Amino acid sequence: MAAASSISIGSTVPRASSSSSSSSLPQSRAQAVNFNYSLPRFTALRSSTLLSGLDSSSFAKSLRGSVTKPQSTDTKPYGLNINASYKVAVLGAAGGIGQPLSLLIKMSPLVSTLHLYDIANVKGVAADLSHCNTPSQVRDFTGPAELADCLKDVNVVVIPAGVPRKPGMTRDDLFNINAGIVKTLVEAVADNCPNAFIHIISNPVNSTVPIAAEVLRKKGVYDPKKLFGVTTLDVVRANTFVSQKKNLKLIDVDVPVIGGHAGITILPLLSKTKPSVSFTDEEIEKLTVRIQNAGTEVVDAKAGAGSATLSMAYAAARFVESSLRALDGDGDVYECSFVDSTLTDLPFFASRIKIGRNGVEAVIESDLQGLTEYEHKALEALKPELKASIEKGVAFANKPAN
Repeated sequence: MAAASSISIGSTVPRASSSSSSSSLPQSRAQAVNFNYSLPRFTALRSSTLLSGLDSSSFAKSLRGSVTKPQSTDTKPYGLNINASYKVAVLGAAGGIGQPLSLLIKMSPLVSTLHLYDIANVKGVAADLSHCNTPSQVRDFTGPAELADCLKDVNVVVIPAGVPRKPGMTRDDLFNINAGIVKTLVEAVADNCPNAFIHIISNPVNSTVPIAAEVLRKKGVYDPKKLFGVTTLDVVRANTFVSQKKNLKLIDVDVPVIGGHAGITILPLLSKTKPSVSFTDEEIEKLTVRIQNAGTEVVDAKAGAGSATLSMAYAAARFVESSLRALDGDGDVYECSFVDSTLTDLPFFASRIKIGRNGVEAVIESDLQGLTEYEHKALEALKPELKASIEKGVAFANKPAN
């Protein structure tokens, strides 16, 4: 997963040759600081510039290809001019998603400080991660009394906290427990780092994101551009399954996924797959259902031992890295996310967005244009369920305290 490299973090890094089976990035004069460590390939999430010289890594290729973007007029260069100066907090860092996610974030050259919070067992996770020879410093925080210190001056807050799904459990079954957890944590975010990007992973995302929005609104600090429901796993799954079905190179595949993040609210737009590929009606039906039910596929396979923790951590790390690149000045960052949106008649909706230094810069409206009849019907069918989930979250956030 890593290419051993001596990286000069500064103004320029010459492009490496792609002819070698194990590309090394040549060192150049730096204006800042030199790191001599293994550059994690998962951080190379750009579809063009950043990975142009790292073609030997199939892992890097798969990530590069999964962030296909519309044509951009923004020509601002962004390469290995890395500024390791961002503070990230993971709330729920000792859990099944939190631990692998924290490891992947620790690998990012953009992170200077990594704060790990949980109600228990986080000290050992932090000690373990602190031995990894990457630039970020790791600190642990345990329990509500230390939550404020954890969040001080943080740039990105990631919330995977909550209970996992179990066999036979729907995302809605998780609601009462996880809704309360998210509400409490976001209240602390509002009080201590209201300008941070907030990434909500805790399920059901269709409800927890509206809960977070209501909490922030009540605190007077709601910025809809900085609240994200992490639906990246749906895109990762769609790309993987389509690649396998059509025998395509994964780096070339990009499938936008819209709607929400549960069951039929997950709508992969297979007609907009890149590269262009044809599907039979049967293939469309089977792929759509598999992408929608992929979480249950993992839950059943683990037979009560957990849910989709590793793939979720991978997808969440990709979204964190995209946010960090946007904060660092990359003008060409696109992801799918469940956000405050006017794209439909629903107040929140997942679609492709452009992310910049101040959060959501644009919603890609073209993805909803020219839908097939199947996709149009599926879009209309998901709206009532998604609307109900959103309203349930809003009602929870606004109910009087006992």
